[in-house]
Amino acid sequence: MKIKVKFVDFWDGFDKYNNTFVNVLSEKYDFEICDYPEYLIYSTFGFENLKYENCIKIFYTGENITPDFNLCDYAIGFDIMEFGDRYMRLPLYVLYGIEELRNPKIIVPQNVLNRKFCSFVVSNGTDASERNEFFHLLSKYKQVDSGGAYENNVGGRVADKKEFISNYKFNIAFENSIKNGYTTEKIMEPMLVNSLPIYWGNRLVGLDFNPDSFINAADYSSLEALAEYIIELDTNDEKYLSILSKPWLNQTNYLDWKERFFSFFDNIFNKPLREQKYLSPYGYGKYYRRRLLQMYNAKQRMEKWKNIFNPRYWLK
Repeated sequence: MKIKVKFVDFWDGFDKYNNTFVNVLSEKYDFEICDYPEYLIYSTFGFENLKYENCIKIFYTGENITPDFNLCDYAIGFDIMEFGDRYMRLPLYVLYGIEELRNPKIIVPQNVLNRKFCSFVVSNGTDASERNEFFHLLSKYKQVDSGGAYENNVGGRVADKKEFISNYKFNIAFENSIKNGYTTEKIMEPMLVNSLPIYWGNRLVGLDFNPDSFINAADYSSLEALAEYIIELDTNDEKYLSILSKPWLNQTNYLDWKERFFSFFDNIFNKPLREQKYLSPYGYGKYYRRRLLQMYNAKQRMEKWKNIFNPRYWLK
């Protein structure tokens, strides 16, 4: 079965021929990447998707954006919700190697206790004040080694984030924003190398990971109280090892994400084409999408005229 697909509005560097959708679903379906698709798969990094009306539109986000089902027929995101066969929850962290957490932990006390104190790897220091505040707060106790662009204190940005984190007992794993269900790779990266995550973000993160296996900022009345607990764990080897030894995953988890992925797309592809589409070409929904497209086109024209009147434009 040949599936005619186009990808738009993905992040810079996205490879339309080599990505999770193509690599996984190609085990079962024959994809043809083309400019006149039957299926448009789009994300949050643009508005090109608004130009497409006559195909099945499938929205994907790993960002803190809730799908707008007035714009898409189907969606894949992080929100914990039910929307019939139109929605699948697939948190971003799943695609960062959750299969590696399948095996039981092997904790060698001497090795994990003799590591440095705490790591912190952040590129953007402007979007998350709690994250920055906690970094400075915990640094009053001991140096927290920052390997990212923000507050770097290790002589430059680290080349291998996971390798860097593996050398520390703790890792500050704060999201850049907070919303129920929104769990990214930040909590799982330290888990992959048995560094204890100090997590802030999704208040329902206990549905994704064993709540006894990491430190959840939501369990503490303040960042000061959280820092005090980290200090306690740093000075109490037995307590630290007790938490670190707990399994990362709950009994219900996303180790079967590929099966869920196939099921979601099977449901779409195996229906008659006329039954796959939910967006109506009539009524208010049509005018809603048309107005958004008009706004986008107007913005594009404004940007073009700004460039024309910018001397740098002619010096390229």
